[in-house]
Amino acid sequence: MVLRNNSSVAEFILEGLTNQQELQIPLFFLFLGFYMVTVVGNLSLITLIGLNSHLHTPMYFFLYNLSFIDFCYSTVITPKMLMSFVSTKNIISYAGCMTQLFFFLFFVVSESFILSVMAYDHYVTICNPLVYTATMSPQVCLPILLGVYVMGFARAMAHRACMGRLTFCANNLVDHFMCDILPLHECSCTSMYVNEPVVFVVVGIDIGVPTATIFISYALILSSILHISSTEGRSKGFSTCSSHIIVVSLFFGSGAFMYLKPSSLLPMNPAKVSSLFYTIVVPMLNPLIYSLRNKDVKIALKKTLSKKSFC
Repeated sequence: MVLRNNSSVAEFILEGLTNQQELQIPLFFLFLGFYMVTVVGNLSLITLIGLNSHLHTPMYFFLYNLSFIDFCYSTVITPKMLMSFVSTKNIISYAGCMTQLFFFLFFVVSESFILSVMAYDHYVTICNPLVYTATMSPQVCLPILLGVYVMGFARAMAHRACMGRLTFCANNLVDHFMCDILPLHECSCTSMYVNEPVVFVVVGIDIGVPTATIFISYALILSSILHISSTEGRSKGFSTCSSHIIVVSLFFGSGAFMYLKPSSLLPMNPAKVSSLFYTIVVPMLNPLIYSLRNKDVKIALKKTLSKKSFC
């Protein structure tokens, strides 16, 4: 085998989700359906926001980018996973594995920070509505979005650099359906005294900082809502935040379960389920949650469909 960046393997074999042959075809069609819903849902939401001028606000600007990120990182993972259900050996080259890992980390870290930005946007909307236009102006939103993607890029580069120091001594079977940090650690014959603390610290920051921002934002929002005298006003305040709270809970809950435990305490089967949740299920549910629970999106959808049927 050809040497690849301190690695004695030129390719990896992704074990996939399960070895039970009778489940391969049903799972293929199940996750193909999930992926189609993800693609259609996120691209539809992107199109709706782009076509309807009344959705050209900071909230929907960030939702537009959330849908873009969901579409991208689902596309990085799902097609390769689908191959594992229909092929005898799901082989991925060393370079392909590192590329998949980089883009997965880039998009998933970007999502964690954009969710925290959306929480801050809700805070300004509810707690400081009079200064919302100035606080969340395009001159502010664009640098914030750039910062989100810079954080994603920096974290992906940090993890990729740590992977570069690992040696894979002939063990090229990855007990996962994708190239992820912890399963690749399991394949390496290099000591993890550097990599595991780096993973714990960096992922702790990537989850901890956005989570803290979200908790503080919603604590202030809750305090503000409870001071609203009218029941209608309180209901509107809670409904504004409910979709985002559901998405945040699903995303960060499954991510923390996967990464914030030592690999020795986390057998790979629960890890696969957790990864499956935030890489496949969450990107599929996000556009459904935001569209089904959002009056503005429903109105935009009706207008777009009525225009299309009229034409």
